[in-house]
Amino acid sequence: MFRNITIILAFLVTNALCSSASEHTEKLPPPCDNDIYCYGPLLHAVQMASLFPDSKTFVDMKLKHTPDTTWRMFNELMNQTENRPSRSELEQFVNETFDEAGSEFEDWSPSDWVESPRFLSKIKDKNFQEWASQLNALWKFLGRKMKDDVRLHQDQYSIIYVPHPVIVPGGRFREFYYWDSYWIIRGLILSEMFHTVKGMLGNFLSIVEEYGFIPNGGRVYYAMRSQPPLLIPMVKSYIDATNDLQFLNESIDTLEKEFLFWMNNRTTKVEKDGQFYNLCQFKEFSSGPRPESYREDVTSAQIFRSEVEKEAHYSELKSAAESGWDFSSRWFVLNGTNKGNLTNLKARSIVPVDLNAIIYWNADLLSQFYNTLGQGNKSLHYSNVAKEWLEAVTKVLWHDEVGVWLDYDISNEIKRDYFYPSNLSPLWTGCYNQSDTEHYISKVMKYLEKTQIMVNLGGIPTTLEHSGEQWDYPNAWPPLQYIMIMGLHSTNDKWAQDLAYEMTERWVRANFKAFNETHAMYEKYDATVPGGHGGGGEYEIQLGFGWTNGVIMELLDKFSDRLSLEDKFVDLPAPQVGARGAATHSFSTPAQIFTGLLAITVTLAAGIIGVVIYKRRHQAYGSDRRQLCPKLCSGYMELKDLAFD
Repeated sequence: MFRNITIILAFLVTNALCSSASEHTEKLPPPCDNDIYCYGPLLHAVQMASLFPDSKTFVDMKLKHTPDTTWRMFNELMNQTENRPSRSELEQFVNETFDEAGSEFEDWSPSDWVESPRFLSKIKDKNFQEWASQLNALWKFLGRKMKDDVRLHQDQYSIIYVPHPVIVPGGRFREFYYWDSYWIIRGLILSEMFHTVKGMLGNFLSIVEEYGFIPNGGRVYYAMRSQPPLLIPMVKSYIDATNDLQFLNESIDTLEKEFLFWMNNRTTKVEKDGQFYNLCQFKEFSSGPRPESYREDVTSAQIFRSEVEKEAHYSELKSAAESGWDFSSRWFVLNGTNKGNLTNLKARSIVPVDLNAIIYWNADLLSQFYNTLGQGNKSLHYSNVAKEWLEAVTKVLWHDEVGVWLDYDISNEIKRDYFYPSNLSPLWTGCYNQSDTEHYISKVMKYLEKTQIMVNLGGIPTTLEHSGEQWDYPNAWPPLQYIMIMGLHSTNDKWAQDLAYEMTERWVRANFKAFNETHAMYEKYDATVPGGHGGGGEYEIQLGFGWTNGVIMELLDKFSDRLSLEDKFVDLPAPQVGARGAATHSFSTPAQIFTGLLAITVTLAAGIIGVVIYKRRHQAYGSDRRQLCPKLCSGYMELKDLAFD
């Protein structure tokens, strides 16, 4: 009885803003229907006691007993302590009722792993070839297979049962993650691990049938939010490699179902020049903090006075997390700018370029799939959807005067004129009028020249904002390098392809340098320091790393005949973008020599700043970071100076 009352009370206080464009409030469901892992007094008590450095640790642990027995033991503890258990008492309770995180897996090595996949022999540079071989071997260590006990006792686990083994990102990420899997699968295909890929795709299809879409990751606490929808492009990659049309035929209905989730749950109408256009947003609708970052979310919400404001903040956190960019100044809205901190998150007010470019891609691929399967009417329907999305992206998000696509702020009805690699994502997905490629590329190359992003020798930064968040400057993320490189290269424009190659050289060498020094692949890197790892955000540096490996393997394969460690490219100053967009190195005149020296100076200064930032992060947010804020230690760096009174 006590358990039921507490659950009801916990649920009744949950109401939030339904959308960023309205003051309307309504009661929202919890992140999932599990009252241990997703909401309720047990979760609150344990997470707020700070038993673990990372809130995700607790919600990844397995129940030793049934949920009912666990609740009985918790209620006994609360009664004995008059609802005020000490930290040590809660620690003892957790030790008695939960197994360590990771106990849901059994040893597994992929049976289709190939020691020498064919792409290795294509790589000209022997150092890079050996490196690629070592990355190929890492798949064996990133594989996970669930114990059958997960299937038999799902209510004792937070992990979502899937029948086939998976390759995970690595580090704290023990389960699958939706958009990570695109680059993991691209790498696995190069490694000729087609059986593993088919199994991972089969897992996703079964999850769509159960949930109606693919959650953010493979845990029940992710059940109300997704990530950028890349399942259909994953299937395209697999079909291109295997021509497995039977698999396509068996999966097409489920692929359509996943696409329709976005059409039915994530669209909004945007007015431009008297016309209304359908576009997609990242929007999550559940109550309460994120279970995997519970303590951090509760702490950040304390600046808000009312429960309605707190619930709105929680929804913004989860909506931003759905984007995959958790967190970034890209989602900050303060007086119409991208300034502020996490309390200024307004992800639900923003129409993102990359999401809508991917939605176009999904519709176009569905049209191709249905055509391949001989379903002409369906093919025509999705061809029309793709055309509709291309028109919307062009009319609302392309800005000829800027020379690039930009996110749109619905609440202020303005463009978000800030640099993000995602601004170029329509080039990657083909979401532009390709009969006018020369016009778009000319504009884009001038835009890139203006941003001066090539001054960074360690990669393309995620933004140009220093916020302390991990999806901001100076961090450089593998998927964003990939999107820019592949987008520019796909245009078949010589100047764009030259720049794409220079970006590739820098990224490959930076990754190689880090691997050579640490024998590790990182989740993210420092754009200002070649080979430096990124920082910021809610958790410590993660190794592994699935999408990093996949991106590097594909770049080594794509440019296998050109990439070489022997070239002295890294020692040259940042390239300048010429009149036609060509990335060039020029030292033929005194003025050009001065420009080159200036670029070197700027680069060195950026590198020194990056090192200082890294050292400060490392010192301030190492194992003793909670000593810096004993009263209310938030995992969010930019909140450390806020006053909670």
